[in-house]
Amino acid sequence: MLNTYFRPTFAAPYPRTQTNVSDTTSFNEREIIARIQDKTTLKQAFETIVRTFSEQLYWQIRRLVLSHEDANDLLQNTWIKVWLNIELFRGEAKLSTWLYRIAMNECLTFLNKQRLNMVDIDDPEAAVAQKLESDPYFSGDRIQLLMQKALLTLPEKQRMVFNLKYYQEMKYEEMSDIFGTSVGALKASYHHAVKKIEKYISEAD
Repeated sequence: MLNTYFRPTFAAPYPRTQTNVSDTTSFNEREIIARIQDKTTLKQAFETIVRTFSEQLYWQIRRLVLSHEDANDLLQNTWIKVWLNIELFRGEAKLSTWLYRIAMNECLTFLNKQRLNMVDIDDPEAAVAQKLESDPYFSGDRIQLLMQKALLTLPEKQRMVFNLKYYQEMKYEEMSDIFGTSVGALKASYHHAVKKIEKYISEAD
């Protein structure tokens, strides 16, 4: 079931606002955690979590790996990891924080493998950008493409911090729980990322 259950078909370009993010205002986390801990309602609770968080997780993954197909695969891997470990979740952290932590770890593993596979390529960033441009699911304009190319110049974790803050408007305190990094360090990382992106775009123009 897990191999065929999660097949989102979200398209690009990547939205900054949360208009494409599933509405979580009616999501009762305490109730969901109680249902997770009851084997008779576990599957139903899991399906509710998938419906609530799939879209926002997809976009965060997609902004990191760029390819729609790779993002879909990583989202599926994320949900498999969640399903295999969901009975261990006890609510020590917010459910969304736990989900993001799993998704970001999946992304880091994927990006590290991708980098190793490109060691013999003279310009790996250009190769990844070319992959984005040829992606039939990407419908962004020149500015959006330039933005993604600028993001490729950032270290992976700095890119994650930027994406979560800029696109998701996530609070630094929640990011701190995801990355295990101090709020001050995250703020510095974000501002360094902004400066690098601004410099890249200004020089490209």
